Amino acid sequence: MRRTIPMIGDPELKVSKLYGMLPAESGSSSEGRTAADNQTVRNVFVIGHDKRIKLVLVYPMTTGRNFDEVLRVIDSLQLTAKHMVATPVNWKHGEDVIIAGSVSDEDAKKAYPQGWKAPKPYIRIVPQPRT
Repeated sequence: MRRTIPMIGDPELKVSKLYGMLPAESGSSSEGRTAADNQTVRNVFVIGHDKRIKLVLVYPMTTGRNFDEVLRVIDSLQLTAKHMVATPVNWKHGEDVIIAGSVSDEDAKKAYPQGWKAPKPYIRIVPQPRT
């Protein structure tokens, strides 16, 4: 899956303060800050094309961030926005997905004419759509 992930640098701490990662009195520059100063800036925000926050992960200083999980979530968000599907727990790119519960069987038959597996009436499993 093609990813376009902009990364935001925040040398003036504007984004960090806007989203509550740093208190207002934290100064106006990233220059000279130490790990102790940045303890609360261990957050990951995924913001969608609609400018809404889709995911927030907050990590303590003692725990490394899981970049594989961040990429997995971005893959899922992009896929589910385009194809009206949901991704199950521990889903990885290329694995089966679930037709979103908001999609009627009639609409699902149009989108997935090959059918689906339904271990429960409300779980309709299909191969991941191509993006």
